[in-house]
Amino acid sequence: MTEPISTRNLDRYGFAELPWSRPRDVLAAAGTPESHLTFFLGTVRPDGRPHSAGVGAVWVDDALYFKSGPGTRKSRNLAVNPACSVSVRLTGIDLVLEGEARRVTDPATLERVAAVYRSSGWPVTVEGDAFTAPFSAPSAGPAPWHLYRLTLRTAVGVAGAEPYGATRWDFAP
Repeated sequence: MTEPISTRNLDRYGFAELPWSRPRDVLAAAGTPESHLTFFLGTVRPDGRPHSAGVGAVWVDDALYFKSGPGTRKSRNLAVNPACSVSVRLTGIDLVLEGEARRVTDPATLERVAAVYRSSGWPVTVEGDAFTAPFSAPSAGPAPWHLYRLTLRTAVGVAGAEPYGATRWDFAP
């Protein structure tokens, strides 16, 4: 997932479509724990009702990763249905990412993402196929924490700063 396969201008006021590079570059620069961005994960409960919760997310190697304890509602929802959305307000653009979140168990990826979290001061270590640390956000549930990677299907950005606009980007399945 590096470039969209299609782009659609959603703007009604005559502004041009936004390039995917705009939110992607902001995520690459600011999508780290020390930036203190607030990401919200939307999942679907087994009975079809929505669920939303804050997650500690990072942008690493052109992908969004987040962590969650296996007993949390969001992790239990993802185990049944990986479809989800992640919303974030970036500098100059609000962004909604939609796709599927799958658990990451690859040791090299776990270590690479843990290093990003550690760079912000969170003393996370990889134990087996999960993360552990002396503390985490209460919404993450107790350790160990699973790491998830969002496979992006669509994204919608609405610019709140010049150049203005609203755009949908679609990515290959």
